[in-house]
Amino acid sequence: MRAGAEVATGAAWRRLALNALTAFTLLFLLAPIVVVILLSFSSGRYLQFPPPGFSLQWYERFFNDPQWMTSLWLSLRVSGMCTLFSLVLGVLASIVLVRERFPAKTAAYVLILAPLIVPGIIIAIAVFFLFARLDMIGSPIAMALGQTVLTLPLVVVIVSATLQGFDQRLEQAAIILGASPLRAFFHVTLPIISPGVISGALFAFLSSFDELLVALLLASPTTMTLPVRIWTSVTMQIDPTITAVSSLLIAFAVAVLSTAGILRRGRG
Repeated sequence: MRAGAEVATGAAWRRLALNALTAFTLLFLLAPIVVVILLSFSSGRYLQFPPPGFSLQWYERFFNDPQWMTSLWLSLRVSGMCTLFSLVLGVLASIVLVRERFPAKTAAYVLILAPLIVPGIIIAIAVFFLFARLDMIGSPIAMALGQTVLTLPLVVVIVSATLQGFDQRLEQAAIILGASPLRAFFHVTLPIISPGVISGALFAFLSSFDELLVALLLASPTTMTLPVRIWTSVTMQIDPTITAVSSLLIAFAVAVLSTAGILRRGRG
């Protein structure tokens, strides 16, 4: 009995230590985010913590500043195009990788996923030299295509995982009943795998919206995405407006990730 009690006590202490370590880790990760959010509501004229009072002045400045608004709309345009490119290419690539068998299948899969492994600065430099030769520096389309290289692997991974659980006999039954392969895909396969496709689109949009390196090298003085504008504000001057922008980006990321989680639960 005594040995059993000692074992139970030891297990309780280990569980308590694990919970304490988990809480400390979460606090360590969340502390900078909380500080930024608190600073975004500061009534001070410069960055100081703790804030001297509560104010929405930095949010007002952000929404009333034409430069910040231009960068915001540019980021939305670039991210929207990037998401569209990633979805079209990612869904097609996922279908081929999951359903087809060909000698270079593993090599093709590794090549598509390479941007997840290769440092982002290398890809950004390569994209820069490519579009510099094409005289497309500052072009939103160039930014979207460059960021597609980074977001495409995310879509392929998510959609491929969804297709792995799809019963292909449903699509074959539709074809047997007279539907063309394309119609069977759009009316049978796509609705079933839509949660995975939408999740891939959300992650692609979020990744593109937050991308800095590619946008930084392809930006021009008149075309700066929101992350590039933030980077410029941090390096050139410490503008407290960046705290409000950062808080909005945090809220946006949380909303996207929550939506993706809801979709995954719905698919389950």
